[in-house]
Amino acid sequence: MLFSLVEIPGREEATGMGKPSAENGRISFSAFEKAVRDAEDQKIEALVTAPIAKRSWQMAGIPWAGHTDYLHRLQPRAIMFFWSPGLKVALFTHHIPLRDVISHIKRTELSDFFITLHRNLTQVGFSPSSYLVCGLNPHAGEGGLLGREEEEEIIPALLTGRESGLPLEGPHPPDVIFRLARARNSAVVIALYHDQGLIPFKLEAFEKGVNVTLGLRFVRTSPDHGTAFDIAGKGTADPESMVQAIILADTFAKRGFAPRAASRKKQSR
Repeated sequence: MLFSLVEIPGREEATGMGKPSAENGRISFSAFEKAVRDAEDQKIEALVTAPIAKRSWQMAGIPWAGHTDYLHRLQPRAIMFFWSPGLKVALFTHHIPLRDVISHIKRTELSDFFITLHRNLTQVGFSPSSYLVCGLNPHAGEGGLLGREEEEEIIPALLTGRESGLPLEGPHPPDVIFRLARARNSAVVIALYHDQGLIPFKLEAFEKGVNVTLGLRFVRTSPDHGTAFDIAGKGTADPESMVQAIILADTFAKRGFAPRAASRKKQSR
């Protein structure tokens, strides 16, 4: 694995640590934007991003809420996926208000998501034994008694996916699905919104979890945690999630994860 250091103009203007600032937001975005350009130009095969302060980006006038939102500019169908040895979770929706989630739970969008997720995981050399799909409502709707989304949108999407040969299961009640997944190491949980998937994932795998953006033309990973401003400069931060993000990025890159990388290998023969 090779690394390169790139100077970013203005980094001498960085201000302090442990708090958001417009200057730091501008510098971190400039570094990220340069790395993405290098990945798009095939100068690098993998991008590993460190945590950012979204507030700093906002203070600097950056119009994106974070790395993943910016990357969706490149690939609107990119998927937010979380990887650990014992638990793997894909998010159907992520950085949207909870009140807006229900309007996104539509059978066509879900069916497309299932197919796209499976294709992207196959590309990185991972073939899940099953996809465990969360219900939206308590008890997965209890047959329509606690909500109709399962009956009207989620189950029809599951049936369509199964007809395509995908090993889809569910919808399972959200309060038990992660227990099922822990007993089946090669299963993937499909959570319908951000906290539904990330609360149990971070409880289980906070130290070794990795955030992966699937569907890009290059490998992108990051730690599964934030900036931890409260311990900045104290020497107590645990680097393990960043270490695992680097290792996973290297693993995926070697598998020819990115379509561009695969095409280059084909042309060189």
